[in-house]
Amino acid sequence: MNKEQIIIFDTTLRDGEQSPGASMNTKEKIQIALQLERLGVDVIEAGFAAASGGDFEAINQIAQVVKNSTVCSLARALEHDITEAARAIENAPKKRIHTFIATSPIHMEYKLKMTPSQVIKKAVEAVELAKSFVDDVEFSCEDAGRSDIEFLKEISDAVIEAGAKTINLPDTVGIRMPSEIADMISQMYKYIGNRAIISVHNHNDLGLAVANSLEAIKNGARQVECTINGLGERAGNAALEEIVMALKVREDMFSNVYTNINTKEIYPSSRMVASITGIEPQPNKAIVGKNAFAHESGIHQDGVLKHKQTYEIFSPEEIGLNKEDTLVLGKHSGRAAFKDKLEKLGFKLESNELNQAFERFKELADKKKDIYDDDIRALITSNMAKVDKAYELVALQLMDSTGGVPSAAVTIKMPDGAELTDAGIGDGTIDAVFKTIDRITGHKGVLKDYKVKSVSQGKDALASVNVQVAFNKDEPAVIGNGLSIDTMLASARAYLGALNSYLSMKGMLKKRHSQSGDSI
Repeated sequence: MNKEQIIIFDTTLRDGEQSPGASMNTKEKIQIALQLERLGVDVIEAGFAAASGGDFEAINQIAQVVKNSTVCSLARALEHDITEAARAIENAPKKRIHTFIATSPIHMEYKLKMTPSQVIKKAVEAVELAKSFVDDVEFSCEDAGRSDIEFLKEISDAVIEAGAKTINLPDTVGIRMPSEIADMISQMYKYIGNRAIISVHNHNDLGLAVANSLEAIKNGARQVECTINGLGERAGNAALEEIVMALKVREDMFSNVYTNINTKEIYPSSRMVASITGIEPQPNKAIVGKNAFAHESGIHQDGVLKHKQTYEIFSPEEIGLNKEDTLVLGKHSGRAAFKDKLEKLGFKLESNELNQAFERFKELADKKKDIYDDDIRALITSNMAKVDKAYELVALQLMDSTGGVPSAAVTIKMPDGAELTDAGIGDGTIDAVFKTIDRITGHKGVLKDYKVKSVSQGKDALASVNVQVAFNKDEPAVIGNGLSIDTMLASARAYLGALNSYLSMKGMLKKRHSQSGDSI
């Protein structure tokens, strides 16, 4: 039997980033893109070029470093979006423009305020324009799950004629049952035939995204759009790791298809995305959750000890999780060993970045006896979140005597290089630290969320603090991450990290630094 390839289209960097709190800077996106390439992803949707200058820059840089995967930018069916997408991916060896317009009656009437014939005309114009820039054009019928099947056929005919090679039929609101997705894909597959590849993009609002994707594959879809750890807006997207491992483990059910995914890179990819976004998979998450291979029941433990397949349908090694190889480095480890470990974890650093990372590693090794893979990931990803010319924590001193008022003394290096020190009190130690930072920087933040977790294990484990802070009531909260063996120190770094990210996005750091430097 000739097997057909299932194209894995990863949208972690675009749809995944729309998950609340999952914003990434350009450095972080490049590292994830390179890891997705190692994973064997066929198409990397690197972002939405017209959305912002930051998105455009990230896509453009990813296009220059990714060689084997196709680099794709999303674009609405608008001339500006498509030309920006084309410019962003111009230097990619393999490139795709993914354009879309809504096709459901509710979207056409209330959102677009367009007739079906106007929607078709707009779609054709978009595909023709995209085709003038790249050969590989994908067209999506937004909200296909609630669209009329005859209209889907009509618009597919038109955009295929205009040059689209892939027709994506997303269940945008995650409302469809597997049987309904199977029926829609079956009808469209029979109608379209080999004129274009049928793709699906299933959202997980009812917890059915992966099941719907697998049903789509059974009925003729040959591309699935998915994300690492199932990241995405609302309840997320179909999880790449679940789809790929389902196809592999149940080869008896999917004997006619295959993917190019290197499954040994699944766990490293999951951990990198979790470390960079600060969003951990739920403990019982299929495939990559921390409990996915945990056996607490005595009966289960006994069975696994006698034969792993009594309770494990695939081995952790198949997804790149080698429990015996997590304790890796110590204070006497050299630069070569450190660089080798980084490469195994999927990080590719320039020479100066490697030197800085090694210095941070040695500092940690002096304080922490055993250093684990997750410690290394946290060290690297925490540094990626930093922005140039930022506020930097120099010193922190806490005073909270029994029965006294919690207070904190903080020294911060300002964007112009000067160091300022101040002290303050608060309702608690964290409150005192944050209020003092507010006074020094002149920016008042409102804490919306505060999370602290242990990065690895041991009494000397690194503390990772994640905060959401609003610096403007009319704007969404910003995420900040901090890392230290000392939880209070990690908290201060996280709060400053959120402030730096906010000011960087607003373009204020650069402006403030240039003004101070030009003053006479």
